[in-house]
Amino acid sequence: MYPFVRMFKEVALTRGAEPLSLYGTHVSRHVCWPWDLDFWMELNNGRTLTLFDLGRIPFARRLGLIGALQREGWGLTVAGVSVRYRRRITMFQRFEMRTRLAGWDERFFYIDQSLWNRAGECTTQALYRTAVFEKRGIVAPGKVIASMGLQAEPPLLPHWIRDWIAAESERPWPPERG
Repeated sequence: MYPFVRMFKEVALTRGAEPLSLYGTHVSRHVCWPWDLDFWMELNNGRTLTLFDLGRIPFARRLGLIGALQREGWGLTVAGVSVRYRRRITMFQRFEMRTRLAGWDERFFYIDQSLWNRAGECTTQALYRTAVFEKRGIVAPGKVIASMGLQAEPPLLPHWIRDWIAAESERPWPPERG
């Protein structure tokens, strides 16, 4: 089940938080509860993706993106994700989530999220490709940023993100039925 209570808590916690700059990092703290576990008694990989929502939505709110979406009647969607799982998170373990904008291109925003244990080790890192959409299709990131009252040129994305974008463009769609 979707963690609605946790999401409401995160949104409430950020209600009075300072707005973030375009490249600011939103930091939130969480606990791995029993219902987050898989059969190996660690944070389930699918649940990890759901928990990353708990960082992206408050992050978008602090950036001013949620306000722009509401004013314009736009929506927000995930168009792709690449995840690295490197360390276990086990029951009742506390962890920190960091969410930041890595950059954008002509169609998509790229969000970098990571989980960090109390020892300061990164346990998981995800790169999300997200899009703002309207009835006619995807809204250009430049238009979205302007609607947020900001002026910014697209940054040069790090090479590893550019390589991921290039690799994704080579991936067949629809996939083979095999």
